[in-house]
Amino acid sequence: MLDIRFVRENPDAVKENIKKKFQDSKLPLVDEVIKLDAEYRAAIKEGDDLRANRNKLSKQIGMLMGQAKKDPSKAAEAEEIKKQVTAQADRLKELEDTEAKLAARIQEIMYTIPNMIDPSVPIGPDDSCNVEVQRFGEPVVPDFEIPYHVDIMESFNGIDMDSAGRVAGNGFYYLLGDIARLHEAVLAYARDFMIDEKGFTYVIPPFMMHGDVVKGVMSFPEMDAMMYKIEGEDLYLIGTSEHTMIGRFIDQTLPEAQLPLTLTSYSPCFRKEKGAHGIEERGIYRIHQFEKQEMIVVCKPEESMIWYDRLWKNSVELFRNLEIPVRQLECCSGDLADLKVKSCDIEAWSPRQKKYFEVCSCSNLGDAQARRLHIRVKGADGKTYLAHTLNNTCVAPPRMLIAFLENHLQADGTVTIPEVLRPYMGGKEKLIPKK
Repeated sequence: MLDIRFVRENPDAVKENIKKKFQDSKLPLVDEVIKLDAEYRAAIKEGDDLRANRNKLSKQIGMLMGQAKKDPSKAAEAEEIKKQVTAQADRLKELEDTEAKLAARIQEIMYTIPNMIDPSVPIGPDDSCNVEVQRFGEPVVPDFEIPYHVDIMESFNGIDMDSAGRVAGNGFYYLLGDIARLHEAVLAYARDFMIDEKGFTYVIPPFMMHGDVVKGVMSFPEMDAMMYKIEGEDLYLIGTSEHTMIGRFIDQTLPEAQLPLTLTSYSPCFRKEKGAHGIEERGIYRIHQFEKQEMIVVCKPEESMIWYDRLWKNSVELFRNLEIPVRQLECCSGDLADLKVKSCDIEAWSPRQKKYFEVCSCSNLGDAQARRLHIRVKGADGKTYLAHTLNNTCVAPPRMLIAFLENHLQADGTVTIPEVLRPYMGGKEKLIPKK
């Protein structure tokens, strides 16, 4: 994630950044990688010197063998030099093996040392230290009881989790009727919002990817907690379309004139949800399968923070268009995944729980993904540099449906449809329960 030269020249800054992320167990890695890098560069220099000397000796052998026709003693001299070349070849093989081992360990460590966080990131060990920045819309608690979101859906005959459990187990669901249509309406509106109002290019990406792309777009803890691997193949199911959207540019050099690339993608998402949160037994807040509309930006380094602000504001605007109160929550240092420079969540108001919950996550990853995936930009001066990448959730039903249903539920059990969504719902102004 970091340039090894940066680590070599700024070890104290790298260590301080690790401390800010409350990952003190990684502190010894900084000194280790600096030591290994010195050994690696020394091995390369010795190998280069040996190759240069070998070329010089090879020319001498050729010259001596040519002279041996007139002076037989030159042949014996050439044979002695050949022995030197053979010995040097053996040493070169040792050095190449050493270089390969050192390079593998250096890469392993460099993948483990976290990215440098932005100075504006609040410091704290976990998400309990995330900081509310601002609210958008007035959070309202109605004077009637709001049922659990699954109960609301069931009142419309809109969800069947029992059958899904028999078919696939916990963490899956069937959506039916008006609720299924609402699910698709939200995705369709989000798609058109990003295309027509924000000018992003719509993309449907692959829903699987190779292991080298996985390692390029996410940290190992994320990979272990999230990814499903296809048995017997070098393929993984995507946890979000960000993965294959950024992976699209692996090993590419992009003309600077094409930047920024502003893309919005639809995909299903598959997640193991391994870890502390686990899978909900009854609800659909944390599940194995869902769908999402995503935002992706590939840009010049000096523009990445500008795009960061634009992306999270897009989410706020979309949710306010759907008449859902939200807030922006700045993620603290300990809550940032290792590749991230800065991140914030957009949280929607839950009138049932009387608190906010996450519906979008916006991240600036700096050049971390670009460094891993070798995504470079060629400037007008012909020089190349690493791109910056960003991503943000546009909308992710069915979690978004929880916020939608709770905030638009009426006392009589109906659910109002905001004006912007009515064209996608066949003109319906409200949903009427079946039960």
